[in-house]
Amino acid sequence: MNNGLSDSLSGVDSSAKWPVVRILTGFLLFCGAYALINQVLLTHSVLYRAAAYDYVNASWALLSFAAQALLLFAATILLPRKWFLVCITFVGISAGINGIYSQIVGDTLDLQKSGWLLTEARQAGAAAGEFAAPLGLALGKLLISIILMIGARRALRDPVRQLTANQFAGGKTAPALIALLIAPSFLWPPLGLYPLAAERNIYNFAAAIVTADPPPARAEVSAIPGQDTEIDKIIWLIDESVSHDGFNRIIAPKITEIRHIDFGEAASMGHCSTPSNVALRSGVNVRRVNTTTDLRRTASIWAYAAKAGYFTTMIDGQVTGPPQNLLLAPERALIGSYRNVDNGQRTDLAIARMLNADLKSEGKQFTYALLRGVHFQYRDHYPKGALPDGSSTQAQYDKAISYSKAGFFDALLDGVDRSRVAIFYTSDHGQNIRDGVTPHCSGDPVQEEFSVPLIAFLPAGMHDVYGVAELGGRSLSQLFPTSLGLMGYEAAYATENYDNALTVPTARFVWFGRGVVPVKDGGTIDVWSGEHFPGR
Repeated sequence: MNNGLSDSLSGVDSSAKWPVVRILTGFLLFCGAYALINQVLLTHSVLYRAAAYDYVNASWALLSFAAQALLLFAATILLPRKWFLVCITFVGISAGINGIYSQIVGDTLDLQKSGWLLTEARQAGAAAGEFAAPLGLALGKLLISIILMIGARRALRDPVRQLTANQFAGGKTAPALIALLIAPSFLWPPLGLYPLAAERNIYNFAAAIVTADPPPARAEVSAIPGQDTEIDKIIWLIDESVSHDGFNRIIAPKITEIRHIDFGEAASMGHCSTPSNVALRSGVNVRRVNTTTDLRRTASIWAYAAKAGYFTTMIDGQVTGPPQNLLLAPERALIGSYRNVDNGQRTDLAIARMLNADLKSEGKQFTYALLRGVHFQYRDHYPKGALPDGSSTQAQYDKAISYSKAGFFDALLDGVDRSRVAIFYTSDHGQNIRDGVTPHCSGDPVQEEFSVPLIAFLPAGMHDVYGVAELGGRSLSQLFPTSLGLMGYEAAYATENYDNALTVPTARFVWFGRGVVPVKDGGTIDVWSGEHFPGR
């Protein structure tokens, strides 16, 4: 009798024990998956805030994650199989984009950065080749997270069914579960709750971008240019990813016989291509710029050039098809001629020859030329076999610069009468050539990412004005007012509304992040300014 009772009790204990173990196992598996998906967001929103003694916001962020995790946890174990697969697909897409971005850039993704990411989509192939290791790591983490979620579902499905008497087996509650699952995406923003988790935020960002207000009209130029100017042709040569150090070591020694002015190390207005180019084209009032500045509304260099009688041209050697770098429709309409150039690794030489022909033509012309340059992967910018396999990143970068600019300046200036020509050469941003780091557009930019060359090919008479200036302290924000002066606008107007001309150092260093323009009217932008060179 006692033996029978013992066996009976043993059976009861065993049946009660196993569901508890499975529930605990499933819960831990899900927690591991969720923590892995939101690793960077949790670190920035909770751990970093707590470390800075901001316990209130750290606690609210933790509660936000907990609520979103609880809803996903319920969906994971209760949804019918087909709906679970739909759910995990959407989770995987959003979490994957967040994970890849964070793994490569070392930063969290937000609305403005998502807008920037969309504009850089055509660089995805190059980025995949350059960042194969972090890309693989991000995808590996995502795969592990999905496996853990599936494991959690398998561990918990039967115990939950037993506890709920199969109430969810038919999937009748699936619509309610799905509604609860997506509720934070609709409720969190208006309630001011933060942050949206990585498994869902991409869809909110995408919706905000799709429903964003149309780009505003550009302002008209109110200033009146002089009737006569000394310069008929003005060209901005904007190279890609050529640092001041790279230029100084590789290009400068090859153009010593060509008369030019070297302003030394200059600061770009962004460590990413899009913000740098937007700021260059738009013009920046460095004394008044702030987080509410909207560079989509400025008059832009095109309007100033056209009003001064210059035919405007943009040449893009980086992409074919629609313009890049947030060249929106209102600005595109101001450009007289937009040309794409694609000649493979010798694209820059083709552009030089095209510009040479323009320089020899009649009439006044302003040209903004985006060179192909040496964007990563660097080995894509010189012939295969030019370097041994396994060469260092520095060697690849140097070879790419050397090949990219071989014969460029000779072809550009061949037979040109330079007495009424002004050409400025610079780069959109610098490069941080170190192993294991993002070369530019990193989450925590350093000086090398802003450090660019700045030289000018000017008529001989202007060397007495520009050539005696002290080197250094220059910013690319000074290209705009300098060019306005060459177009005939009053120097005082250009200085007051933008920056100092290149005869003296900048009035203030200004640089922009990925969110260089607001997503919606009245929004804010990523901008910093200071007395010191960016990144120092």
